[in-house]
Amino acid sequence: MPEKLDKHTLNNGMVVLGEPMENVASASFNFLLQCGASTLPEGCCGASNLITDWLFRGAGKRDSRQLVDALDGLGLHRNSNTTSSHISLSASMEASNLSKAIDIYSDIIISPLLDARQFELSKQLSLSEVMGLDDDPRTKVLLKLAEQFYPDPFGRPAVGRIEDLNNLTPAGTAEILKERFNLSKAIFSVAGKYDFDSVCAQMEKLFDLPQPAFPVKIKTKTSGSKYLHDQYEGAQVHIGLMTKTVPMSSPDYYNAMAAVSVLSGGMSSRLFTEVREKRGLCYAVGANYRSLKDYAGISCYAGTTPDKAQETFDVVISEFDRLRKDITQDETQRAKVGLKSSLIMQSESSSSRAGTIASDYYLFGRVRPIEEVKEKLQQLTADSIKNFLNNNKFEDYTVVTIGPKKIKA
Repeated sequence: MPEKLDKHTLNNGMVVLGEPMENVASASFNFLLQCGASTLPEGCCGASNLITDWLFRGAGKRDSRQLVDALDGLGLHRNSNTTSSHISLSASMEASNLSKAIDIYSDIIISPLLDARQFELSKQLSLSEVMGLDDDPRTKVLLKLAEQFYPDPFGRPAVGRIEDLNNLTPAGTAEILKERFNLSKAIFSVAGKYDFDSVCAQMEKLFDLPQPAFPVKIKTKTSGSKYLHDQYEGAQVHIGLMTKTVPMSSPDYYNAMAAVSVLSGGMSSRLFTEVREKRGLCYAVGANYRSLKDYAGISCYAGTTPDKAQETFDVVISEFDRLRKDITQDETQRAKVGLKSSLIMQSESSSSRAGTIASDYYLFGRVRPIEEVKEKLQQLTADSIKNFLNNNKFEDYTVVTIGPKKIKA
């Protein structure tokens, strides 16, 4: 059957999107709110992450405990996260509870209590998350890598920085919310079992409010250093590297995804085979495609020992370089199968689909039909991937290492 996309725009500009899914009894929604890490004022790094916790510490007529009880009483599976551009608030539930859940989330977004005493608890959680990165060097090296790779402020760590978090106050953070939670820039998506007319009527009633005309102006600065080493006296060296590639809006996006899959799409991938299995250089290695709206890169992580760190880095770089020379038909077919399998599994989950709908609309101004994505993947060939790589050579790397020993990068 042809895919159906529902769309409605509130009078204040907020976009409401929906995609019905047959044979499911669940519904999922996602609010995409313009208050991401890159949109914040200088000196407020981490405020968005703190806000995602503070919002749920009381809203409307409910205090913190009552709000949690109300959400749990609906059986919601909920999630909140911060990206460079947005705060995302999402939830999945039995379809019959969708209307009640939207009611509660309208309180959370429009009339949070923002209690100063609760603010301190949210701040301590945010500070603990940043300090906990010392025990998770893999995540830490990738965060530092993004910070160096993307032009500031797009690489700011969403979790925040200790000094900025310490300087945040309840009044200042509430002002950030007031200025930047502009519903006219928000996107709401729903997927699963729902009645779109009822959803739109409810959204009009709850969210069609006049919005302040506060322009969010992002001043782009230069990227960070090409090589950064964080001295850490541990038993491992954690290596992160990233190189520029095309963003999701490019016609070559699918070739880029296939190239990453050949590099790191499973136990038969290039990096796993050449770096770990044949040479035994590291205990973990993998690559990922990472894209913002206007910037994208392919990142790679490798965890190894100090005596093998330089060789590990050199072999990883050689595999990136070798990729454009000899991609086989078998590798191309495995990449296509893997990407299609991931797409199919995501399309069968109402929560994944709701998130994809919202992000697609932000990135492309439209929602890509699943059949369109399948067709693009089917069109991939070894030659199309090699042509893409020859026209977009991996020549400029940003590198970050954490450990007791530097490398020559």
